[in-house]
Amino acid sequence: MALDEFLEVLRIVRRTALPGMLVIAGTGRQSTQETILWTRAAADEGADAVLVVTPFFYGRQMTGEALRRHYEAVADASPVPLLIYNVPKFTHLNISPTVVAGLASHEKIIGIKDSAGDIGQLIDLVRLCPPNFDVLVGNGPAFLSGLQVGASGGILALANVAPRECVSIWRWVSEGQLEQAKALHFRLMEVARAVTSGYGVPGLKAAMDLLGYYGGPPRPPLLAATDEVRAVLERLLRKAGLKE
Repeated sequence: MALDEFLEVLRIVRRTALPGMLVIAGTGRQSTQETILWTRAAADEGADAVLVVTPFFYGRQMTGEALRRHYEAVADASPVPLLIYNVPKFTHLNISPTVVAGLASHEKIIGIKDSAGDIGQLIDLVRLCPPNFDVLVGNGPAFLSGLQVGASGGILALANVAPRECVSIWRWVSEGQLEQAKALHFRLMEVARAVTSGYGVPGLKAAMDLLGYYGGPPRPPLLAATDEVRAVLERLLRKAGLKE
């Protein structure tokens, strides 16, 4: 996505968001300089915070020290708060909880979206980071367990097709109603896997279409979900009680 297109999407989201809704823009790029450029531009267009994925192209050279300097430089230059985004499945790079804990002392770095799906890592993030640092689960199957060990919430692909249900799980855990949360979480798991690791972005978009939202076609080079995949998704959505 080009910067001008990104900013146009952000303007639409900001304009249509309900009062009080937090708008978080993904501004992570492969260089520190470009990440700062996108972050400042997003702030100018009304983003309340930014989500910055770990730069990953140079792989092994992205040491803990390199990542620390990157995030501190972006945070120093950012007009708005910053969340770290860790998604090893796609970046093939994992930022360690100790590095995150060190970054958590920066006044502009307020949390992390951790999509690793590693409960031990979520525990370490909650354990090592200060209480006011938001640890957000980015992996659907790990959502319930993450909340139970102290994560403050989630940013989930699953929430695109089951938003009310994801909020219910969060609320029930916070109220100590663990059996209700567990039952609903278990019911959603096949769908959660289907719209992420199973069929990816095309599957997620197809599931949204099947539920009456607009998912639309994926951007090339991704291919649209086949009729066979759509049939599987419809069956899973019905089984989960998300589609009548």
